[in-house]
Amino acid sequence: MFRKLTATVMFVKDLATCTAFYLDTLNLPESFRDDVSIGFKMGDQDFLLLKETAAAEMVGDRALAQGAGHRVLLCIGVENVDAACAALTAKGVALIEPPKDQAWGRRTAYFADPEGNLWELWQEIEESA
Repeated sequence: MFRKLTATVMFVKDLATCTAFYLDTLNLPESFRDDVSIGFKMGDQDFLLLKETAAAEMVGDRALAQGAGHRVLLCIGVENVDAACAALTAKGVALIEPPKDQAWGRRTAYFADPEGNLWELWQEIEESA
């Protein structure tokens, strides 16, 4: 039935501020832009920012109510979590949790965008011989 997740759409209050963060701070490549949204490519996935006002027209006001189940953690696989964190902090991004090896075999770190949306950076922990 389900083949694959093809896109992530994040509803934002301040499209201009979030656009600057994802373009200038995270250096995501822009794929399109219109008055209410901007799209980025992340590998074979589409990542979009959509103004909440336009989102409400799409999914309804109740779906966007505070605490209405729109909490999500977005995860990005990287080659080196520590290097990625250093690049982000050099651009003024505050880490919520610094790099740490997790029991499930990944090294992770966490940050948020200007509207508090949570992101995880992760890499597989290489097993030593």
